Amino acid sequence: MITAGIDCGAKNIKIVIIKDGKIAAKTMVPAGLDTKAAANEAYAAALRQAGVGKGNVQKIFATGAGRKEIDFSTGEVTEVSADARGINYMLPRVRTVIDVGAEEGRTVRLDNAGKVIDFAINEKCAAGAGTFVETMARALETTVDKMGDLSTRSTKEVAMTAQCAVFAESELVTLVHSQTSKPDIARAVLTAIADRIVSMVRRVGLAQDVACVGGVSLNTGFIAALEKELEVEVTVPADPQYVSAIGAAVLAGE
Repeated sequence: MITAGIDCGAKNIKIVIIKDGKIAAKTMVPAGLDTKAAANEAYAAALRQAGVGKGNVQKIFATGAGRKEIDFSTGEVTEVSADARGINYMLPRVRTVIDVGAEEGRTVRLDNAGKVIDFAINEKCAAGAGTFVETMARALETTVDKMGDLSTRSTKEVAMTAQCAVFAESELVTLVHSQTSKPDIARAVLTAIADRIVSMVRRVGLAQDVACVGGVSLNTGFIAALEKELEVEVTVPADPQYVSAIGAAVLAGE
């Protein structure tokens, strides 16, 4: 059986094709202003990579904030369900999955069969998502990619108390003017995001093993802050941005 999973996020569209239970293709493109065109482009690339035609794909499930824009899908699944099934496919021992993308963060607790027990979502504030890192990186005159490395060179713990991305930017500027080093500020930013996420983990209940997925999981400084706050090891699977798309493809096959 051949199925496809499409994760239409706020920033990127990820597509996975699964053939006979194994991943045959993975593609990712920026969502841009024309989501439908971008999704079609990514799907065509995935089909070429998998070496299959459109008619060979039996089911296509979409997930993510823009899933209703995918007019060629045959079904939809929630981000929580996609996360649960995707991480269970990749790392069956995981019981807590943390997903931090561009505009949303969420935590899902699973049972031994990979079914959702409870979940929490941070969808109303950018302070718990990747957009917060981008905003703070611009204010620091650096890039998102360098924030993790910067934070590892921190020598002093600095608190960032603002609970809103707008106020946090003002607080960051104040720290810059007070001659606080960039590494210390970068660490404070990533710790602030980790604090938001950890509060959601506590709400649903921490169960090991723990995995982090989504684009922000590639930030080593963020993962270090998570591990310190949770006092457990946090696993980041290979290609963590694709976990929801994998979950959607697996659910399509079920």
